[in-house]
Amino acid sequence: MEKRRGKKVMKNEGEDDADYAWWWLIHKGVTVSFMCIAVFAFLVRVAVSLHPYSGANNPPKYGDYEAQRHWMEITLNLPPKEWYRNSTNNDLNYWGLDYPPLTAYQSYVHGLLLRSFHPNSVTLFTSRGHESYLGKLLMRWTVLSSDAMVFFPAVFYFVAVYYSGHHSGRKSDIVWHIAMMLLNPCLILIDHGHFQYNCISLGLTVAAIAAILSKRDLIACVLFSLALNHKQMSTYFAPAFFSHLLGKCLKRPNPYLEVSKLGFVVLGTFTVVWWPYLHSRDAFLGVLSRLAPFERGIYEDYVANFWCTTSVLIKWKRLFSTQLLKLLSFGATVSLCLPSMVQQIWAPSNKGFLYGLLNSSFSFYLFSFQVHEKSILLPLLPASLLALEEPFLFGWLTQFALLSMFPLLCRDKLILPYMALFALFILIFYLPCGRRDMRETPSPTTLKSFVMKFLVLCSLVCHIVYLTMRPPEKYPFLFEAAIMLLCFSQFMLLTAYTNAKQWKLSKPGTLMDKEKKLI
Repeated sequence: MEKRRGKKVMKNEGEDDADYAWWWLIHKGVTVSFMCIAVFAFLVRVAVSLHPYSGANNPPKYGDYEAQRHWMEITLNLPPKEWYRNSTNNDLNYWGLDYPPLTAYQSYVHGLLLRSFHPNSVTLFTSRGHESYLGKLLMRWTVLSSDAMVFFPAVFYFVAVYYSGHHSGRKSDIVWHIAMMLLNPCLILIDHGHFQYNCISLGLTVAAIAAILSKRDLIACVLFSLALNHKQMSTYFAPAFFSHLLGKCLKRPNPYLEVSKLGFVVLGTFTVVWWPYLHSRDAFLGVLSRLAPFERGIYEDYVANFWCTTSVLIKWKRLFSTQLLKLLSFGATVSLCLPSMVQQIWAPSNKGFLYGLLNSSFSFYLFSFQVHEKSILLPLLPASLLALEEPFLFGWLTQFALLSMFPLLCRDKLILPYMALFALFILIFYLPCGRRDMRETPSPTTLKSFVMKFLVLCSLVCHIVYLTMRPPEKYPFLFEAAIMLLCFSQFMLLTAYTNAKQWKLSKPGTLMDKEKKLI
């Protein structure tokens, strides 16, 4: 029996895990705290939205802001079969749609809002490069509302499931964890400063993770399929989802039936989303070709991944064909995420799944084809979900993720919100609550402490030098390269640590043995 009004909240026999989670949160008094943090996080996003965006006053193609606005223009004024096809009405060389159909549907819905209040901002042809105060206000509101309606509820769902199960946590720790997820400076700067809608695909992914933790695997498949159909970068998490669900299916009485059910749900979701493009092979392949921009080369700009970093010594683009680089990239990515997948197929567990998400996304970020600076948001997501378990890892990764995006944000004139959010993150991160694991861990050795302080100093120097000095004319991107090398080294070290940590979970006597009964 369960006593709802007493001091303890116990689960009734046969009661649904998710229903119990809501009762548990209310009992702990977390719901009110979540709402307060959510309001504050929303206001922080509003404040960042007042600053410039990608490509502001920068013709002829402007930037990501114009890309998103142009997609609204195209989806509003052309039929779906024309959205991904090059024509006189849709010049794919001018910000052609290069995300899956769910992004196109989202652009259409947001376009309706703009057309209702400011039709000139989405008129075919004449609205290209449109910049106005009302247009900016409406565009910013589309991101704010998406965040509030998708990412915020997904975080609440995750917290409800994660902490109401086998995880015990003080209220102060849970509140700290919520703040870390909702006030992540990288996501806020990219979505509400630079201008994107990562909050939708990441929110759907968080909801899918929470569904798996609450044993709702079919719902998880629908949610993650929607995330994949919103942004193809969600593929970074696909190996972790696949291996964890396969591992669970293999431990059930009828594995073939379980796998078939999951496959049917995934296929059904994809069919619904892609329905306008399934009438012909050419239409389907036309959309698919837009999602894989191999013609851009294996890397752009100075992203802190393997290919760009090692290009200082090995000129990959010059020495190897695109076809060979595709194979090398695919092989390296699979090789790095394979150990994590094997571990989850062999010994699936909730915590192992979260580490698997981190390792899988790191693999893609470091070795996959055509990675952008903004892609570091994907490893940051599972790291934020593990923030209470791994506070140092999360804090360290966030610090260097911010540094890796610093040149991009400087180009967008977002230095002030960058500094403000960095300071806010440090202030909240080092609050006394939520850092139990740090307090219980022995103090670092003198050498380790010295190395950490040295790396923080290097990060600080990189910021100052980038803002105050000009690079030599012979090496105009010297400072970007220095930032890239420093961040890449830290990402590689963190990847090695998280892979080792995931495999340790399989050892007898670990916490994961206690979790097996939850699967």
